[in-house]
Amino acid sequence: MDQDVLAPETAAKADAVRDDLADRDGVVIAFSGGVDSSVVAALARDALGDDAVACTAKSETLPDAELEDSSRVADEIGIRHDVVEFSELDDPNFVANDDDRCYHCRTMRLGKMYERARELGIETVCDGTNASDEGEGHRPGLRAVDELEVFSPLLAHDVTKEEVRAIADAYDLSVADKPSMACLSSRIPTGIEVTEQRLSRIEKAEKLLREWGFSQFRVRDHDGLARIEVARNELEHALDPDFATAAEEHLTDLGFDHVTLDLEGYRTGSVSPESDDASAENTGPDLSQQYPR
Repeated sequence: MDQDVLAPETAAKADAVRDDLADRDGVVIAFSGGVDSSVVAALARDALGDDAVACTAKSETLPDAELEDSSRVADEIGIRHDVVEFSELDDPNFVANDDDRCYHCRTMRLGKMYERARELGIETVCDGTNASDEGEGHRPGLRAVDELEVFSPLLAHDVTKEEVRAIADAYDLSVADKPSMACLSSRIPTGIEVTEQRLSRIEKAEKLLREWGFSQFRVRDHDGLARIEVARNELEHALDPDFATAAEEHLTDLGFDHVTLDLEGYRTGSVSPESDDASAENTGPDLSQQYPR
């Protein structure tokens, strides 16, 4: 890590996290490949070497592209990367999709982390909760972190989201500017059951938007009605008649009954009470090419 590029206070916090981790026999990091968990993984790798393990939980709510990205970023960091599997759909409380959906999901996901930690003879499970997360409204997932006594080193040493990105830059991590990514179930309004069919069509629809060049977006599934949200600086491109035609054709082929564009643009928590991810400023892409028909 190039500490010379960090503000002194941020560098001191990074050192404190690293020293704290170094005092442990080993750690398993709940690793999504996002910027928060990647910074924890990088600091843990520096502190503990091979006794730091990044662990990603594969399930129906994790897009394949995110799983592939987590593997790539782990290689970038040079940390061991384990993948465990489970299904949130086995839990009727999760499927019911009430206000505590994220609590049920996080409890299962972190439970798998502890299982892997026990197999490795490691006592500490870490996550990427940072000091900015606690003030972001209804966050039931944080209750699971607290109940399971997961160690959040960024939170423990008051590392904010802005500082997390600065540390990621100092490590030259490719995810330093990556927008936050919530699981696919966050696209389904509270009260509508989470099903494999809905998760699958959401993932395929968002893959299309990514291929078409959009950078910040969601496809919300209102029981068969697809509501597309894109960043406000990308709305002009989404209003292109060619995009409208392609989106309607492709998304109805995926199983949606109707396709709409939300003119208010992308925003967090627009279908559920929890804030599912953090907004990010993005430069609009060049979408001058014709959309596939």
